Amino acid sequence: MAPGSLILAAYNPNNYAAAIGGYIFLSSNYTLLSGTSMACPHASGVAALLKGAHPEWSAAAIRSALVTTANPLDNTLKPIRDNGDVSLSFASPLAMGAGQIDPNQALDPGLIYDATPRDYVNLMCSMNFTQKQIMTITRSKSYNCSNPSSDLNYPSFIVLYDPNMSKTTVKTFHRTVTNVGTGSATYKVKIVQPESSTITVSPETLVFGKTYEKQSFSVTINYSSNNRGEVPFGEVVWIEENGKHKVRSPVVVSPVLSF
Repeated sequence: MAPGSLILAAYNPNNYAAAIGGYIFLSSNYTLLSGTSMACPHASGVAALLKGAHPEWSAAAIRSALVTTANPLDNTLKPIRDNGDVSLSFASPLAMGAGQIDPNQALDPGLIYDATPRDYVNLMCSMNFTQKQIMTITRSKSYNCSNPSSDLNYPSFIVLYDPNMSKTTVKTFHRTVTNVGTGSATYKVKIVQPESSTITVSPETLVFGKTYEKQSFSVTINYSSNNRGEVPFGEVVWIEENGKHKVRSPVVVSPVLSF
């Protein structure tokens, strides 16, 4: 989540920025606007700063650093609340993402979830993209759909349930993280369980001998459907032993939305 509320920024002076009544329209070189259009420049600017500090990082690595270091707490150190909910309940990751971006923390995330172009092609294949569509995106004939997979090495987790069916489901994810800290490191997992769900991580400890070493783990979520359409959420956090890094991934259990 990036700041997007009443952001003061340069504006097109040929469009009106304010009005007096219904007939007098005023132009300005600057105006205050809110929304994703105003949050996007903040996130893009932070991504550009990270690329400048880490030119070897891929776009996926930069995204991972932003997600896993985001702050889910507000300025009173309580969970961020959902401004779009009249009850002002705690915001789920579907409402706020991983939390408020923290550029300084993202510079040194400890671990990153990276992904290659091949991984994205495998994802598109699992979504039944045609070869022509994949080529339009990749501009290359070198990819095929020999290994389709929806299990992208993404820094968050979501499982879907049918609110009209009462059953328990198990979903397993596979992830690989890269140590971008300095030298050796050991991380232990901390799990915050979503309501009515159980998350297990294997292994529970990751040991890295050097920078850029990779380690893999699995996340298994046992969850149940409910007819109330609730969106329970939790988190998987890798915490460095005797270190400063906390690598946090949101976990969401969401109903399948029908349109």
